[in-house]
Amino acid sequence: MSQILIMGAGAMGEAIIAGLINSGTAPSSISVLEKRSERSDEICVQYGVRKLSAIAEVSGFAAIFLIVKPQDLAASVAEISDHITTETVLISLAAGKKIAGIESGLQGKKIPVIRVMPNTPALVGEGMAAISGGTYCNEKDLALAEKLLNGTGKVIRVEEHLQDAVTAVSGSGPAYFFLIIEAMVAAGVELGLTPEDAHKLSIQTIYGAATMLRDSGKTPTTLRENVTSPNGTTAAALKTLNESGIHEIFSAALEAARDRSRELAQG
Repeated sequence: MSQILIMGAGAMGEAIIAGLINSGTAPSSISVLEKRSERSDEICVQYGVRKLSAIAEVSGFAAIFLIVKPQDLAASVAEISDHITTETVLISLAAGKKIAGIESGLQGKKIPVIRVMPNTPALVGEGMAAISGGTYCNEKDLALAEKLLNGTGKVIRVEEHLQDAVTAVSGSGPAYFFLIIEAMVAAGVELGLTPEDAHKLSIQTIYGAATMLRDSGKTPTTLRENVTSPNGTTAAALKTLNESGIHEIFSAALEAARDRSRELAQG
């Protein structure tokens, strides 16, 4: 495996490192560059990866993951631009930052840039990431990014203009799931269950349903219909949800997330 650099060793940076190692990348092939020395030391001890101590050392990597705060991205790109060539693929996980902005900071070098929208389940190896290639990306570059990200979950390719929609569906999506669990637990408690039992019932039900959806090959519509007996308890609950406008609520929520993503990209 070629050498890989992780710039930014926060929670998502650590998730990428763990995913790489779990999918077969040798720790010796991974380096970390992190402003907080104590954090980089911690990561290096835990995973056996190499610590970089200076920007000048970033040359020669096959791929560099930019996992920095969005407001720090331009400065990070400027710092490394003198030391990298077109042989390096830049993979940016900086939320809302467009490829053109990264390319403009590379001093005219035709360096392949790939934009990634991950989500937090990557922290447990069950993430969903969408990648978009820049002006100078080819199939080999995109395939490399997919291979490197596969250890954190699933990966799809989308055109960059769809990244705001991806953010609305999967980037912010885990929070919708957590909100639904909160609501189910609270409703269960109102029905007389203990908080502990309501919590366990809700989580396992959602987990089991998601596993069925993933592994059965059936559509969510088919699975919903299979569990909904005419005039039964599930039908009564779904009738209430539909009358409350659940589809319209989710549509409005995702549009709001998409619009906010667009606004942040302009900032």
